[in-house]
Amino acid sequence: MNKDQVKGRVEEGKGKVKEVAGKILDDKGMEIEGNIQKNIGKVQSGYGDLKEDIKDELEDD
Repeated sequence: MNKDQVKGRVEEGKGKVKEVAGKILDDKGMEIEGNIQKNIGKVQSGYGDLKEDIKDELEDD
């Protein structure tokens, strides 16, 4: 697991918590911010997954 995968999953988790807190507190701004943070984390972890796949593919050759 590389640093992009870890950081992405952490951001995804923090975003989800913020999104839920925004729903509970009826704070649309916080809810939207959490949703954006969650999606940025998904992109970053996906990028890390891609890097791992490429690295694994190069090692297999």
